[in-house]
Parts: sequence; C-alpha cells; structure tokens
Amino acid sequence: MTVINPFDFFVEKYADDFPFEYDKQLKKELLPYQEIKEQGPLLKKWIKDFHTDRKQIVYYLVDLNQALQKDIGYTIRMEPGVQTCEETLKKATGSCRDTGWLLVQILRHMGLAARFVSGYLIQLKPDVKSLDGPSGAEKDFTDLHAWAEVYIPGAGWIGLDPTSGLFAGEGHIPLACTPDPVSAAPITGATEKTKTKFYFHNEIQRLHEDPRVTKPYTEQQWQDIMQLGHVVDKSLNSNDVRLTMGGEPTFVSVDDMDGAEWNIAAMGPDKRNMAGNLIKRLRRRFAPDGLLHYAQGKWYPGEPLPRWTLNCYWRADGLPIWKNKKLVGDEKHDYGYGEEEARRFVKTLSRYLGLDGNNISPAYEDVVYYLWKEGTLPSNVDPINNKIKDPLERKRLLRLFEKGLNKIVGYALPVKWMEQDEKGHWASNKWQFRRDHLFLIPGDSSMGFRLPLESLPWVDEKDRDEPPQRCTFEP
Repeated sequence: MTVINPFDFFVEKYADDFPFEYDKQLKKELLPYQEIKEQGPLLKKWIKDFHTDRKQIVYYLVDLNQALQKDIGYTIRMEPGVQTCEETLKKATGSCRDTGWLLVQILRHMGLAARFVSGYLIQLKPDVKSLDGPSGAEKDFTDLHAWAEVYIPGAGWIGLDPTSGLFAGEGHIPLACTPDPVSAAPITGATEKTKTKFYFHNEIQRLHEDPRVTKPYTEQQWQDIMQLGHVVDKSLNSNDVRLTMGGEPTFVSVDDMDGAEWNIAAMGPDKRNMAGNLIKRLRRRFAPDGLLHYAQGKWYPGEPLPRWTLNCYWRADGLPIWKNKKLVGDEKHDYGYGEEEARRFVKTLSRYLGLDGNNISPAYEDVVYYLWKEGTLPSNVDPINNKIKDPLERKRLLRLFEKGLNKIVGYALPVKWMEQDEKGHWASNKWQFRRDHLFLIPGDSSMGFRLPLESLPWVDEKDRDEPPQRCTFEP
C-alpha cells in the first residue's frame, strides 16, 4: 500500500458550502443513491440535533462523521443482515455495516448522494507507539469492513468511516459499492443441506517498505549508502567540484503552532526571544567557544525594518574564538549605557589603534527631517499622542521628541588597515558633510545601518580605493 492523502481532491465551486444542489444531469445519474428508505423518529431527531458552525463541505463532512462515531459504539455482531437505523440509534451500538448504512441514510436525508461500501480494512502495526491516544493495531491486521461513500461534485466519491470517525484511506479496500446493503452481500440465496463447509481466510504480507523516520535503514543499507558516498566524494574531489548548501530551516513553537508569527507574520511577541534562546542552545551544543553575531537580515519591500539574523561562528579545528560568555549582551537586559559610555569607548579605541581622536564624529538624528515630519501632522495632533496611524512611526516620534533631537546618538570612527613594510597599521580620516554634522538616515535600525555614506565627498572612480573582489575558488 502507498500512503494517500484522503483530502487530496478539488470541489466544484458551487459545492464548496453545504447545502448545495446537484446540477440537473448529475442529479439524474445519482438517483439510485438518493433514495430515502428509512424515516424513523430517532433518525429524524438525530439529523435535527446535529449542529456544526462549519458549512464548508469538507469540514461539514468531517464533523458529521465524527459526531456519528461518538454517538454509536462499535460492536462485533455475528447475526446476518443490517440493523435498521432506528435499532442502531436506540441501542447506540452497531457493527461497521450498521453504522455505515445509518450514515448513508443520514447523508441522503441531507440531500447528498451516498452509497454503501463493503470491503476489507487493512491496518498495519505502527513502528512506534503513539505519544498520546491509542497506538492502533498490535500487529498487521486485515478483516471484512463496511463504510459509506458520499458524492461531492469535483471530488467524486469520498469514503467516510463512521466506525473510526475518519475519512477512508489506503487501508480501506472496497469490493462492492451499492445503493443498498443487500446488493453488496457476496453470497445470497439458500441451498439444501450439504457436506460442504464454507470458510474465508484473510492474510496480509508486507511486500516492500520505504525507509522512514520511524523505521530507518538497516545497518547493511547504511554501509551500502556510505560506500556509494565515498565513491561520489572521490569523483567530486578529483574533478575539483565544490559543494555548498543553503536554505532556511523553519522552526515552529510547540506551544503555539497556530499563532500568526509561526505561520504568516514576520514577527510576533515570542519569536525573537525564542530565537535568542535557540541560538544560545545551539552554541552550547556545537560550538562552546564560538562567536555569537546578531545582525541585520533581509529587508523585504513594504516592511519598515529589516529582519534580524542570529549567527554562530566557530573554528573547525576547535580553537576558541570567544571564551568569555559574560561579554555576550542580552537584549532583554537594560545595561544603562548611553552617550557617555559610547564616547569613552570610542576614544579608548582610537588611542589603542594609534589614531587621531579628532577623526571621531558624533552622530545626530536628522533634525530637519523630523521637524518637517512634525509639520506634516494635523494641527490638532500632538507628535507624542496616540493618534498617528502607524504605530512604528508613533513610537519613533515619541522616543525622539522625548529624548530631544539635539542629543548625540553615538559616534563614528572610520578605520582602515594599511599594509606597509610587511607590518601595516590602522589609518583614519575626518568625515566631511555638507551640513558639517553627521546626521543619520531616519529609521529605527542601529546607527551603523543608518550612516549617510552617500553624503561623503564625491571621489572620481579612478581615484577610489576599492578592495579587489575575492576569488570564489580561493581556499
């Protein structure tokens, strides 16, 4: 058996929602499967009492099938024939053929064409026990079974198994699909007494199985795979073929699988914190002496800010890159550092690198831009109130106007490594701007991402000191 998806079908547009009417020709062809044979009070009451808020046809059938499975208990019944719907509802128990016929009649009362199905049910023993709920068959199992099918335009006949409350899958093997259970009986009629004994025997045998997570390759299969891999590696190396791997693995929070931030939204209340915890756990596991690097990620059109990217770098030879974990900042913690600490740090760095401290440039928010922005607001709106539509813009203006536009945001020190006499040294210069001061590009990103580099003095291309592109084949 090959695993199938029982929901892998399309539905005609007019049949998307229940109730609907079959078109004229289809209704004529489905006439035998719409005959209502039972109209007892218990049957009518069950149909009347069935409620679901979901009218999309697939969800409607799921709810209907599961409701019947909850109301009718399963029992093995050796007596011939099929119970009436009234009997099954009164006893609240029945065999698979009883609940199958009951579902057929319920569907027909609802205006849906339905038929009775008789066949086999094959259940394979699971590779591992279920974490919650029943694990299923203890061994590979096959037996006679019965269920119902409903006709949905576009999808065709869809199997519903009210014994389990599930849609029919690859284990449901139909032998007969008929308007009435009588027509599905394999043997009918009578005979005089004979010495012949009738019996049936079901047997199931696994012919082929694909490896899967719960039942992986055998040791011999792994040896064959590894041997083939070495042959491929040898061929790739001899031809100097380099392999790289990219892609973005997707993680979903087990506590909130349906949350927008794990499905459709770029951000959310928990994603950033959980990502921070995850990168630290990965560092502990794979690279205890690795370097954590928090950076700006992709910036998609229409989004006010770039995404973030968290990275961990380590050496393959095991030598440490970063050992003092206390020097890795925690974004959730306010260390209280400000302009004074930034100034002290950049001056110390300048002395350490042997540079002229006059090359340090203080950076400011762009006063002209934000004053213009304030001037575009309605006359009755204060820039720090909550009437500005864009919440990010509101927070930004609130923060800037409360702090003051004349405050220093940070400091910039341009540096470059100069090769000289096989030793080299650090070099710097003073940045010059038309408005004398370094005014940052408006935004919420860190200062380093908002430097107005396009405003630096223009230099002819032939005089620019462009670093050479690194060869992609360089080791």
